[in-house]
Amino acid sequence: MPLKQLTPFFSFWRVVTALDREVVDAVVAPEYSKNTPKLQEALRAWPGTYYWSRPEGPNRVVLIRALTPPPAERWGIHVGLFLATFATVWGAGAILMVPSLTFGLADSPNLAALWQSTKDWISASTPGLGFATALMGILLAHEMGHYVVARRYHISASLPYFLPAPPQLNFIGTFGAFIRLRSPIVDRRQLMDVGAAGPWVGVVVAVAVLIVGLLNSEVMVGVQGATKQMIYVANTPFYLGDSLLMSAARSWFVGEGTVQLHPIALAGWFGIFVTMLNLLPLGQLDGGHIVYALVGKHQAIIGKFMWYGIVILGFQFWGWWIWAALILILGRGRIAHPSVLEPHRPLPASRWPAGVATAILFAVTFTADPLPTVF
Repeated sequence: MPLKQLTPFFSFWRVVTALDREVVDAVVAPEYSKNTPKLQEALRAWPGTYYWSRPEGPNRVVLIRALTPPPAERWGIHVGLFLATFATVWGAGAILMVPSLTFGLADSPNLAALWQSTKDWISASTPGLGFATALMGILLAHEMGHYVVARRYHISASLPYFLPAPPQLNFIGTFGAFIRLRSPIVDRRQLMDVGAAGPWVGVVVAVAVLIVGLLNSEVMVGVQGATKQMIYVANTPFYLGDSLLMSAARSWFVGEGTVQLHPIALAGWFGIFVTMLNLLPLGQLDGGHIVYALVGKHQAIIGKFMWYGIVILGFQFWGWWIWAALILILGRGRIAHPSVLEPHRPLPASRWPAGVATAILFAVTFTADPLPTVF
């Protein structure tokens, strides 16, 4: 249904073209203010999406439709990166499970010997498959949470890009994943929904993975360390930092004592840690989206204090300095979140509980010192 067939229901309307989308901000005529069946039928025929903008008045409705079809997805790149990342994460998990396992090729250039050494390595690395499946599942769930909600608002979004990493460089085998939003965000409601979807879907999967891993983890008798959980990397024990969520899960499903985490539990720990990093209220991180949706331009003040805070935390764990630098690089020197298309449209009251709950999620997943002691 074209817009002209909806305008008889409106007293006033405004049309904004935002790159690849048409956004209509309309005031429904008084005689249709009760959302009559005729209006409902007309809205259902709209070739896009719509929602009521109650904070601006009981009769305000926002309609959005795509003006052009989304770009064709480059499936080869997405699938190739996914498979490459799965392979590196699998290798990392195998090394965690079998510390004596290393990457290498057969000494002989003979193809038969090379093939045999490859088969032997695959057989020996089978224990890492669970770690790879768990961690990739968490990352995929997080990004698809963003993707599905973005598409609900007709935002052109890419499929996830996964980032592989050699286990020798990063012991979990990946630098994470991301999606690209190719359309501008219209208002703070959209920003809240898209920004919060990823962390919540991801953390649900991460907690499920963590529980499975903890049930298969081992309590270390007579070991007292910096925290209550540890792993071995290349035969070297590493303690991992605690969060309120991690501590509660460990207490409920394992009990007292220092726990040597099963690689699946490590995948859950990492999923929770990545959730926390993404929820920092900085720039275009998920936390930046959510805080901007809640308080608008005041996010810049909160973000500045948080950035200085993680710089100070860097004196406890140097990795925070890397993260602080990456945030500046990715944000081109900016910590403030960029404006949405309609910054003055308030966040609906229905979205505030989601914002507050996500702030609580950040608090219970926060880990100040991810690697408190290496010995």
